[in-house]
Amino acid sequence: MTELSTQHRPVRSKSHRMLALLWADKFAFTAAGFLCLMILCALFGPMLLADAASGQNLRARNSVPFTLDRGWLYILGGDALGRPLLARIVVAAQNTLMIAAGAVVCSLAIGTFLGLLAGYAGRIWAEVILRLADVIMSFPSLLLAVIVLYILEPSVANLVLVLAITRIPVYLRTTRAEVLEVRERMFVQAAQVMGASRRRIIFKHILPVTLPTLITIATLDFAFVMLAESALSFLGIGIQPPEITWGLMVSQGRAYLTSAWWLAFWPGLAIILTTMSLNLLSSWMRVALDPTQRWRLEMEKRNA
Repeated sequence: MTELSTQHRPVRSKSHRMLALLWADKFAFTAAGFLCLMILCALFGPMLLADAASGQNLRARNSVPFTLDRGWLYILGGDALGRPLLARIVVAAQNTLMIAAGAVVCSLAIGTFLGLLAGYAGRIWAEVILRLADVIMSFPSLLLAVIVLYILEPSVANLVLVLAITRIPVYLRTTRAEVLEVRERMFVQAAQVMGASRRRIIFKHILPVTLPTLITIATLDFAFVMLAESALSFLGIGIQPPEITWGLMVSQGRAYLTSAWWLAFWPGLAIILTTMSLNLLSSWMRVALDPTQRWRLEMEKRNA
């Protein structure tokens, strides 16, 4: 019993320390709280508010926000078909975050694997992989997405595929640069001398060192991908009705900016707040996950 408690104590103490550091940074803590709220909306919003988000009520067309005459769902107003904006924003969070999360996870996994291979394998593999990254980067990411989605049918899977491909070079080049630096450290050379296999050295010794940097980049890249998806939906080649995303809601409200500004304002505000929260949390994670810089957060915690 004592052995089990001593084994789990470092994990709990480490998680408690990270939570304490997050609590000490009020901006990062607020950002994390807002992102948790958005995740809850994405998970449970469609189950609770799907009917309200799709149900039309022409008597509530372009309802003014902050009026509770038609119920609390209309506190943010109604759209051109009388559907409550609050319910639609909550339901649209699922598609918006799912597309961004899927693209980031796929590009992170593929880019990290190729970066590890390019950084530790032979020169031929490195040249082939780097030239592949150069080909992808030679096309502007948004332009490449527009071309592919114009040829393919706009769907969640195609959006994730296109956005993931455009972000692979970011993780590939970052991982390769980290591997080229880490492979010269003493603990990697010691593992080589002790006869460790190449796979074990890459995944047991090098990858854990590079992972904090990649997670920080992924958190920041999540905001970029979400903005790219919103831009594609705004251009009309992203998610198509009856599916909804925040970018599509902004696009649909564009025609009513002079008469009903709230149709585009509230989903645009959701995009801005989510992006800002991701940027704040990414800045905090860049310091918190780096042992050489974590002392700054610990000093701020003591001073607070």
